[in-house]
Amino acid sequence: MDDKLQVAIIQAELEWENSDANLEMFSEKIEAISDKTELIVLPEMFTTGFSMNAENLAEETNGKTLNWMIQTAKHRNAAITGSVIIKDQGEYYNRLFFVFPDGNYEIYDKRHTFTLAKEHLTYTAGKDRLIVEYKGWKICPLVCYDLRFPVWARNTDDYDLLIYVANWPEKRVNAWDALLKARAIENMSYCIGLNRTGEDGDGYIYNGHSAAYDVLGNTITGLNRPEEFVEEFELSKKKMLETREKLKFLQDRDSFSLD
Repeated sequence: MDDKLQVAIIQAELEWENSDANLEMFSEKIEAISDKTELIVLPEMFTTGFSMNAENLAEETNGKTLNWMIQTAKHRNAAITGSVIIKDQGEYYNRLFFVFPDGNYEIYDKRHTFTLAKEHLTYTAGKDRLIVEYKGWKICPLVCYDLRFPVWARNTDDYDLLIYVANWPEKRVNAWDALLKARAIENMSYCIGLNRTGEDGDGYIYNGHSAAYDVLGNTITGLNRPEEFVEEFELSKKKMLETREKLKFLQDRDSFSLD
């Protein structure tokens, strides 16, 4: 078991529907992070912004962005995760990739499509939750609107780290702040929420508030910051497990199944 996990989160303003510009921007920011970083977290739809223009923007699974993620992961010897607009067998997905340093990857398709923005009319909802095993850590990566559904995130797998990548607008940021903290507390897990900042092509404003919380809901980093930033921090699995063992809250959790 690796006790420590070195994480870098990148809160950035995205160029609307401009994958080349966004990949160039993220490449520059990633190049500046330290060599000790083991996991890099990028926002939801980090190459385009939260767009329903899937017909014109979607890539095939093995397209430009995944290849960029693979090359970046290998170059930095770090895992990298974020979501992208993907076309797969005629369907469009808001698909998160978790790419390992050796270039292998796993996928998670956003389960809860955002009906208020009519995301469900464009993108097919995912069916399966993903638990990634990386450097002795069990990681559950989810996407934006999934945050509002605690049953989907319920820690029935004894994961160690919950991650949400998002384009979460300023007008509802109070919910973002409250729910990220709640997910950490109720699941006795580290919880990272990575949001974007700036304005998108549909006129929605994003003010970041990317943050990380420990198992008791204490802030590790990033709270309430609206500007672009890159922040690196360290998580301790040993500390987390000691807190779980002391309090034993997860031992009292309910059992259930999802339809």
